[in-house]
Amino acid sequence: MFAERLLALAVAAWLVIGCTAQTPFRLATEALRTSPSTATSAAEPTFSPPSASQDLAETPLIDAAGLDFFERRIVRVYEEVAPAVVSITTRTLRRDFFFNVIPQEGAGSGFVIDREGHILTNYHVIQGVEFIEVSFGEQATAPAVVVGVDPRNDVAVLKVEVDPELLHPVILGSSHDLRVGQWAIAIGNPFGQFGRTLTTGVISALNRTIEGPDNRTITGIIQTDAAINKGNSGGPLLDSSGRVIGITSAIFSPTGTSAGVGFAVPVDTLKRILPDLLTFGYYRRPWLGIRYAYNITPRLAEALRLPTQQGLLLVQLYDRSPIALAGVRGAQRQQIIGSQRVFTGGDILIALDGQPVASVSDLDNLLENNYRVDDVVTLTLLREGNPFEVQVKLIEEPR
Repeated sequence: MFAERLLALAVAAWLVIGCTAQTPFRLATEALRTSPSTATSAAEPTFSPPSASQDLAETPLIDAAGLDFFERRIVRVYEEVAPAVVSITTRTLRRDFFFNVIPQEGAGSGFVIDREGHILTNYHVIQGVEFIEVSFGEQATAPAVVVGVDPRNDVAVLKVEVDPELLHPVILGSSHDLRVGQWAIAIGNPFGQFGRTLTTGVISALNRTIEGPDNRTITGIIQTDAAINKGNSGGPLLDSSGRVIGITSAIFSPTGTSAGVGFAVPVDTLKRILPDLLTFGYYRRPWLGIRYAYNITPRLAEALRLPTQQGLLLVQLYDRSPIALAGVRGAQRQQIIGSQRVFTGGDILIALDGQPVASVSDLDNLLENNYRVDDVVTLTLLREGNPFEVQVKLIEEPR
C-alpha cells in the first residue's frame, strides 16, 4: 500500500515538473515564430519543435545560406578586412662558415592603415633586413620602404607605391575597454604560405607583459587563444565588428606552432606612437632624466633608516635634464652596508601626478603609457624626511 502511494506521488511530481519546464520555452518561442493574425490563444498552445525536415532558414537567426548570426558577423569581418591584410617577405644577406654570401628569407603579415600606402607590421618582421616586399594576394606585389620603427613596442610602419584601388584601410578601434571573454579574430599569413587566413577565439587575458625585440618589456599586452603561428606576426587582431584591437606579435609555444597562447600589442599603443612614426620615423619618448636610482624595499629602508618603505632613492641624474633643472638632488654621500657600497642622501621620488612609484619599471611604464613629450607632471618627493613637490616639463629622451 505504501509503495503504491509513493509511486503515485512520484508520477504527479513528474507531471508538474514537466509542465513547468516546458511552458516558458513554448510561450517564448510562440511569440517569436507566430504573427498576430495566426497566433492562437494561450489556452490552446499549438507550438511543436521543428522537425529535421523543416527548413532552418525559417528561424530568424539563420539566413538563407544556413549561417547563424555569429557566422554572418565573422564572414562580414573577413570580407571587409581581408583585403587590407598583406603578406610581407623579407630578404637578408648572411655569410656562411666559408664567408659565402647566402640570402635568407623571412615572412610576416601587415595591414593597410591609409590611402597613402602605409602599412603597420611588427618591428621584428623587418629588423635588420635589406629588402622588403609586400604582396596584396594575387593582385599585386610591390617593394616597401621603412617609414618608422619603435623597437620597444615591436611596431614598424612601411610604405608602398601601388594602385590606390588596392588600398583598403582598416578601422582602428579601441583597447582600453576590452573584456576577457569577448571574441577575437586574427587574419594573417601563417608560415608565409597560407595567405589571409582567418582564425577565431576569445580574449583570454589582458595586461600581460612580454619581452620586446630590444629586450625591454612591453606592457598592456592582449592574450588570445585565436590560432597564431609563425608568419602571423604583424597581422591585425580584430573585434567582432572588424575593428583593429591589436597587432599580433608573439606566441608562447614549446613547439613553435600555436598552443592557444598568443599575444598582441594593443591598438591604443599603436595610435599613441603612430603620429611620431609617420612624422619623425621614431617615437619621441617622454623623459625625466634619471640616470640611476634604487628601488626602495623594506629591507633597504630599514638599513638606511629611510622615512618610507616604497619609492625611488635617486642616485644620479643627467646634467641639465628636466628633473635636475627642477632642483631635485641625487646622492650626496655613500656608506657601506655589509659588503656593498650604497649611495645615499638623494631625494626620494614617491609619486608622479599622485600615482605611486614603487620601482624604476613603474616609472617607465607610467611615462610610456600615459604621457607625451611637452607634458608637465608633478613629482612628489621626500628630502631628509620632508615632503615637497616640483613640476617638470617632459622632453624627448636622447637617442
